[in-house]
Amino acid sequence: MSVADDEENPYLRDPPTEFEPVETLSESEARKQVEQLRDAIREHDRRYYVESDPIIADRTYDALFARLQELEDAFGLEHPDSPTRSVGGEPISEFETVEHVAPMLSIDQSGEAADVREFDDRLQREVGEVDYVCEPKFDGVSMEFVYEDGSLERAVTRGDGREGDDVTRNARTIGSVPQQLHGDYPEFLAVRGEVYMPKDAFQAYNRERIERGEEPFANPRNATAGTIRQLDPTVVAERPLEVFYFDVLESSDGAESHREELERFPDWGLRVNGRVEVVDDIDEAIDYRDRLLEARDDLNYEIDGTVIKVDDRDAREELGRTARHDRYAFAYKFPARAEVTPIVDVAVQVGRTGRLTPVALLEPVDVGGVTVSRASLHNPDEIEEKNVNVGDTVRVQRAGDVIPYVAAVVEKDSEGHYELPDTCPVCGSPVERDGPMAFCTGGLACDAQLRRSIEYYAGDDGLDLEGLGEKSVRQLVDAGLLESVADLYELGVEELTALEGWGETSAENLLSEIEASREPPLADFLSALGIPHVGPTTARELAREFGTFERFREAAESDPERLEGVDDVGETVAEEIHGFFTSEANAAAVDDLLAHVSPRETDVEDGGDELAGLTFVFTGSLEGMTRSDAQEFVETHGANATGSVSGNTDYLVAGSNPGTTKRRNAEDNDVPILDEAAFRELLEEYGIDLE
Repeated sequence: MSVADDEENPYLRDPPTEFEPVETLSESEARKQVEQLRDAIREHDRRYYVESDPIIADRTYDALFARLQELEDAFGLEHPDSPTRSVGGEPISEFETVEHVAPMLSIDQSGEAADVREFDDRLQREVGEVDYVCEPKFDGVSMEFVYEDGSLERAVTRGDGREGDDVTRNARTIGSVPQQLHGDYPEFLAVRGEVYMPKDAFQAYNRERIERGEEPFANPRNATAGTIRQLDPTVVAERPLEVFYFDVLESSDGAESHREELERFPDWGLRVNGRVEVVDDIDEAIDYRDRLLEARDDLNYEIDGTVIKVDDRDAREELGRTARHDRYAFAYKFPARAEVTPIVDVAVQVGRTGRLTPVALLEPVDVGGVTVSRASLHNPDEIEEKNVNVGDTVRVQRAGDVIPYVAAVVEKDSEGHYELPDTCPVCGSPVERDGPMAFCTGGLACDAQLRRSIEYYAGDDGLDLEGLGEKSVRQLVDAGLLESVADLYELGVEELTALEGWGETSAENLLSEIEASREPPLADFLSALGIPHVGPTTARELAREFGTFERFREAAESDPERLEGVDDVGETVAEEIHGFFTSEANAAAVDDLLAHVSPRETDVEDGGDELAGLTFVFTGSLEGMTRSDAQEFVETHGANATGSVSGNTDYLVAGSNPGTTKRRNAEDNDVPILDEAAFRELLEEYGIDLE
């Protein structure tokens, strides 16, 4: 029985927000209240997600939900179909692959009206005149939802069309996925739906990621696909996903037409799209597509065309299917958006040095065959010069066919230009202008700068700590374990294993890498500090010139002209180095590091140029020497040693406990991979003894 018909349910209309203490209830009273709360919450979910007509305020709903959780916990009344399952659960190690109830096939598609008419001609020859159901072609993730006796049994990704991944635990966290159907539902029902991220929620979510220093998603579909395959349901619960249901795969109580099926969906609590139309012929179907194309930018979900389906179920069966697609449907695609698109928001990214970079968040657009949803606005001066702001339609280009940027405003739909905030979006510190640039003044007190400094220190251009990537750095900073780069050397096994996802082995491996970095080559240490304009190449030249960190620092602080005599260092770079070391905050951070780290003296006189022209990348460690030792060794004999594999790499040397990313990149770029024995043999060919 639907709660809508139950006049005795006190939680449906004008429900209370305060409740009697749990300890005053008997178990039978608690059980009755739990059932009433579940029924009421399901009905409120249906009204909110399906009818878009809520009858209670959000705060009242939250109070009902919290009460249900409280009762379930206190009396042990948890149930798989309870609305409280929407908050997630324990992470899993992997998804189970399951077979679909019925094949989830693709459909033919084209962007040409002539192909659509040819589809119609074929159907008329085979089954005669038919009505069509026209629907938006959603650009999300298609899934199968199976209900038995009204309860959600499983949710499965499309996969290869025959079987997919069981992501039921994740699907339960999506508000528009009913865990219990309403009304007069079939005993068995398998429906196909499209999981998607609304465009406004996607832009807001991307803005948060950018301002936290994380890589944003390319488009809503990628965000949805990446979310639904998370192994931790609590992560899925935090992300804004929705579902439209659009087809019956199998049912114990089938309808005669597709339109009848869609009409039943809302009664069962399944959300359908309001843009669905039934038309008499193919001309009306083509007109529907053209109208939807005009409305495309006003929709809060991504679509890339329309789907034209035969309405009559018997005709569908007669038409059948091929091995790959259903023959009763056709997708009439939209042309790709090309280069011109509106700005829907601006996010501000905080870099390692505190520099603020405004990033335009765009309606996804095709630029040279790549989908672009964000583009750099560079700096305040350029924004003012181009007079660009949120709401403007702009032309997007890719610098060097790589980095997207806003080239020009095509249509001015706003007043004035975007202005950067006066305070840092991450830490709230004042923002200062330095010429055309803007900087956060928070230093390492700003989480964004702190994270990026640690990531750089541990990255390919720093000390190459393979166990310390972006995700783990964020986790350690958020947990309060890292408030400076130097704090890396204070980490312990117990602190790490107390964090989610860390076992004793992974913790000990990371700590071993950190311990091995306490005596880094001088060049690596200089590069890892993140001094402006001092990357690996310049750091090597400085290390060769000064030999020790003490001599280098003395010149940097008191004699910047001395730096100008070094290759790759001119007046500008020398001033940047001088400014870095005369900053009180930077000097203190370096001193903290030196309490844990002792950069080794560089002695190039022991080497030669036998390996000149070769570029090496190392992963893992060699017997008797760390990865940094190996890098320094080949550099003293004239080679280049870099932290990442590219097409310019000559050899990847894989020692013990190697990382997988560098090996995979080497394979992709056809770079030879040498184990330690092969590396020693190579050196012998050049007359070099590794000992």
